[in-house]
Amino acid sequence: MIRIGILGDIGSGKSFVAKSFGYPVFNADEEVSKLYHKEKRVFIKLRKKLPDYIFSFPVKKKEISEAILSNNLNLKKIIKIIHPEVQNKMKLFIKKNKNKKIVILDIPLLLENKINGKKDVLIFVQSKKSEISKRLKKRENFNNKLLKKFKNIQLPLDYKKYRADYVIKNDFTKKTLKKSIKLILCKILKWRK
Repeated sequence: MIRIGILGDIGSGKSFVAKSFGYPVFNADEEVSKLYHKEKRVFIKLRKKLPDYIFSFPVKKKEISEAILSNNLNLKKIIKIIHPEVQNKMKLFIKKNKNKKIVILDIPLLLENKINGKKDVLIFVQSKKSEISKRLKKRENFNNKLLKKFKNIQLPLDYKKYRADYVIKNDFTKKTLKKSIKLILCKILKWRK
């Protein structure tokens, strides 16, 4: 199995790129959302650590955002609870797809949490800053302060780009993207034979 890790800035279109490969995708953000909405034990842990912010199940994104914005330590508390859960979900995903030729890992903190394996193929998604900014502002619950806090826990983009085996310039058009992905897949599959 070839594991492809998708790297890039918040709003650069990592999930769009990941889905465009046409292979099973592990999307960490979607898993976090499921944890907030479906896992009562996650709610209990969060409620215990953040009683002033987390009130009822399912956990609301607004409560999480307010907890993070009010105190830097709260983000660390949330990470301690959520990240091990997401890593367990990823292990299950890998196990479930063990017979697939390729799986895509769409995990924003892939390098930061050292989730990537030595043989993983890393792809950096590069987008114009103006395009990223435009896309982020369209997001529901967009909050610049929150965005900055998330960026602070991430490694510098230059480092991620340097670590990547390939760079995809994402102009958010399917045609260009499909072409780039096809080229990369050809190289990866040839290289792994």
